[in-house]
Amino acid sequence: MPAPLTVAAAQPPCHDLDVAANAAAHADAVTRTRARLVVFPELSLTGYNLTAPPLDPADPRLDPLVRACQATGSTALAGAPVRDADGRESIALLAVTGQGTRVAYRKMWLYGPEHDRFTPGPAPHVLVLDGWRLGLAVCFDASNPQHAHDTAALGTHAYVVSALYRAEEAARRDQLMRTTAARHRLWTILAAAAGPSGSYPHTSGGSGIWTPDGSPAAQAGPRPGETALTVLH
Repeated sequence: MPAPLTVAAAQPPCHDLDVAANAAAHADAVTRTRARLVVFPELSLTGYNLTAPPLDPADPRLDPLVRACQATGSTALAGAPVRDADGRESIALLAVTGQGTRVAYRKMWLYGPEHDRFTPGPAPHVLVLDGWRLGLAVCFDASNPQHAHDTAALGTHAYVVSALYRAEEAARRDQLMRTTAARHRLWTILAAAAGPSGSYPHTSGGSGIWTPDGSPAAQAGPRPGETALTVLH
């Protein structure tokens, strides 16, 4: 196995369509946790607002988050809508480091009205960090067993989920993460929105990290600003 990896699943307060404010909240979470990997919820940089303009990874509003990652040596995974050169738009995970920002993964399994605007991502993806192979997922991806199966088949050590659950879905959220971790013998990391996010006035929070046998290693409560932090080993 690779060397131990410190991971945080963060659920900062979300300001609808305010990328600058959200990037500042992300930067604060990175600075506070100083984790090597910090994971944020689905569409965390805009809020879950399907009218949000696509975000250019080079947008200067992300500079505070880039600087925070540079100061701490962290990699952050943050959510935003993006547009490709051919005009297709995706719900994406952006990988942010001290060197800048890039699109790391595009959501494959879209949910409900997301189909009206967005194009599904092409394939599962693994982010390699310090020798750890991290399979990436966005929200409804994780509800489809085929996605976790196909991602695990890429030789992953952990399944990393950026998501939003309604407040009443907390029990289903935890059961899904436990089951996925135990079935595939993977560390499973969930960053879930807390408080209001775009069109959802109430979300569940409960970001957490589960061991490969499905046991909870760390879990945040329902409030914005809480964080789950542990060391993968």
